Amino acid sequence: MAARDSLAKGKRNTVLGVLAILTGMTLLVVYAVPLYDLFCRATGFGGTTQRAAAAPEAAGADAASGRIVTVRFLANTNPNLPWRFQPEVDSVRVAVGKRRLIAYSARNLDDSMTTGIATFNVTPAKAGVYFTKIACFCFDEQTLKPGQAVKMPVSFFIDPAIAKDRNLRDVETITLSYTFFRAAGSDAKDLARAGDGTNPRAVRN
Repeated sequence: MAARDSLAKGKRNTVLGVLAILTGMTLLVVYAVPLYDLFCRATGFGGTTQRAAAAPEAAGADAASGRIVTVRFLANTNPNLPWRFQPEVDSVRVAVGKRRLIAYSARNLDDSMTTGIATFNVTPAKAGVYFTKIACFCFDEQTLKPGQAVKMPVSFFIDPAIAKDRNLRDVETITLSYTFFRAAGSDAKDLARAGDGTNPRAVRN
């Protein structure tokens, strides 16, 4: 009897363990993008940028030295997403501490509604902590109807503190790169949106 109870208990523990693992895997899939975002912000992985509501008011004084940084913009699209995605300018010269606004554009080349989501990285990675975004489209789902095009603005500035970092004295160019992927589980949502005519995020160009 004791052996039977022990065996039953062992099986029950095994089942509970498997269920716990499956639950954890499901939660990981659901929260993969926000967790990745939080991880990048906490560790600086991939040249993680900073966020701010506006450029610093005292930026002019700190940027008076005249330091200029060239910011290059790159765009990549995963093959599973039928979009044409590109920056509207290849690069800009930015005075340290001054706010700049550029835009990327995307067009859905498919004959059905599709939803994409973008990740980003900054190179060199050591410059990411000084690259501060006021507004951008990363980690936000973008849904486009067939043939629809949108402009997605990026507002940013280079933190004046970069001038005090000896490790950044050699940095004259910073590259901001975005990669768009098809949003996980988007097929069902796209069908639903196509059925009720909603498309909450995209703005027609």
